[in-house]
Amino acid sequence: MTRPSHRPSIQAPSAVVMIRPHHFTVNSQTATDNAFQRSPANPHQTAHSAYNEVSKMAEILTKEGIKVHLFEDEGTTTPDSVFPNNWFSTHAGGHVAIYPMKPKNRRLERRSDIIELLKSHYRVQDIIDYSGLEADGLFLEGTGAMVLDHLDRVAYAARSDRTDPIALERFCTHFNYEPMAFDAVDDNGNAIYHTNVLMCIATDFVLIGLDCIPDQARRNEIIARFEASGRTVINLTMEQIASFAGNTIELKSPQGHILALSQTAFDVLRPDQLAIIKQSTKPVALPIPTIELAGGSVRCTLAGIHLTARLS
Repeated sequence: MTRPSHRPSIQAPSAVVMIRPHHFTVNSQTATDNAFQRSPANPHQTAHSAYNEVSKMAEILTKEGIKVHLFEDEGTTTPDSVFPNNWFSTHAGGHVAIYPMKPKNRRLERRSDIIELLKSHYRVQDIIDYSGLEADGLFLEGTGAMVLDHLDRVAYAARSDRTDPIALERFCTHFNYEPMAFDAVDDNGNAIYHTNVLMCIATDFVLIGLDCIPDQARRNEIIARFEASGRTVINLTMEQIASFAGNTIELKSPQGHILALSQTAFDVLRPDQLAIIKQSTKPVALPIPTIELAGGSVRCTLAGIHLTARLS
């Protein structure tokens, strides 16, 4: 039986930013290191389907009590704009980070109107912009590159071309996180491009593809950190990772915590895994198969807002 948690948690945001694409397509500039990407069967239908999927997703989350700030992308030069969590993140205390992106067309996703909305609706104290690191070839693609434990102050990061150790260290110094970097590979031995496809940290549990981490000692260290924080570790198989079961996010609604995940991810979770999840969250399955062709899923489409709302 589902018993959503009502206890406060800085891990789970109650508001998100989403981008609704009008000309969605799979990004050719990210195909070289994103093994999760797939070519659409019907390219002519892709944009229309993606628009509808994001619209429905925003509608479902709103009905669940999540505050959704939905922005439109009518441009044709930003195929991955539907994934805003890679270019900015927000943090308790009024802090905002803007990140350096590896693909050049993804750098065009940064939008001043989104930052202005954050300033007008929430208490923003400062904005730290790391995008200048792009000129030095140093990349850190936001909460795709890092999965942040806001409770234990740890930034988990799988090493890749999208996650530079210098940029990671700089972020952790500014935002008071301990960096926990590790190697992660898929079942073909390829480096996994973003950490958030293999790991979701919720308040009471963690979904993680432990088999993706080849270093046994590092794997045990990560498990120990999570268990020391009181969380239950739910190990995901390689097949579940490939179906985006790790690319999920805990959100906080007035009725309790929910776990936002795609229908693809929900369908591959075992009953015993779902039983653990339902002890503290309500799983909310969102059908976004077209969006997933671009190599990301629900977590990537939601930029969580960890800022204090201004009083109206």
